[in-house]
Amino acid sequence: MKRTQHHGTALITGGSSGIGLEYARQLSALGYSLVLVSNRAEELAAASEAFPGAQTLCLDLAEHGAASKLMAWSDSKGIDPEVLVNNAGMFFMEYLSPENLGKAQAMLALHTETVTELCILMGARMKERGRGYILNMSSMTARIPAPGIAIYSATKAYLKSFGRSFSYEMRPFGVKVTTVCPSAIDTGLYPLPEKLRGFLKAIGIIRSPQWLVKRALRALFRGRRVISPGLMNTVVPLLVAALPSALIDRLGMRWINR
Repeated sequence: MKRTQHHGTALITGGSSGIGLEYARQLSALGYSLVLVSNRAEELAAASEAFPGAQTLCLDLAEHGAASKLMAWSDSKGIDPEVLVNNAGMFFMEYLSPENLGKAQAMLALHTETVTELCILMGARMKERGRGYILNMSSMTARIPAPGIAIYSATKAYLKSFGRSFSYEMRPFGVKVTTVCPSAIDTGLYPLPEKLRGFLKAIGIIRSPQWLVKRALRALFRGRRVISPGLMNTVVPLLVAALPSALIDRLGMRWINR
């Protein structure tokens, strides 16, 4: 990615940790002022120390109406982002049941409702001034059947479909929309034993946040509509497509029972 200096503001949801924090690092290095939004107050405090001058907001983006609350707060602070990174996400690996319905509803709100509303509301401001960038985080799981993460993969499929169509609506007005569909990235999202995590990183199945964000931002500023970086994005969907459905059923049950 060409290190051209920018002077606008980048708003990053889920910007206090993991991939979101890496977006903050790389966008700051490009010259953007930062606005970090998360529901984790302690991590936000640490991030504000790491990035002097960054503005932070502790907000649960899984609540209905969270996008409107964020817009009202941004307006009160005079914030008009040039870059919006919809990165906030959640993850749980369980077969769906009435017991985890609350988590499923929160994930639906966070991944679909809030992202869609932020794209519409902040995208309208970008259209008015004739420029802007929106980056939405989808997943490789948008392309495969994924027992145990049915809501996660379904919401990521929605983000991929929505982002692609939305990019065509916004491009004539000077606004670039990119959807990123990564495979496994080394964050706390995946509860893996450290030995297994280290092995998967060594053979390239799990990649670093730095690796992903560099490619995502390069795609954003070049105007790519959808990217699926890495060899695993090619290999895994092909392997899953070749598996008999009954085997996917058994593998899902075995993984969940572990």
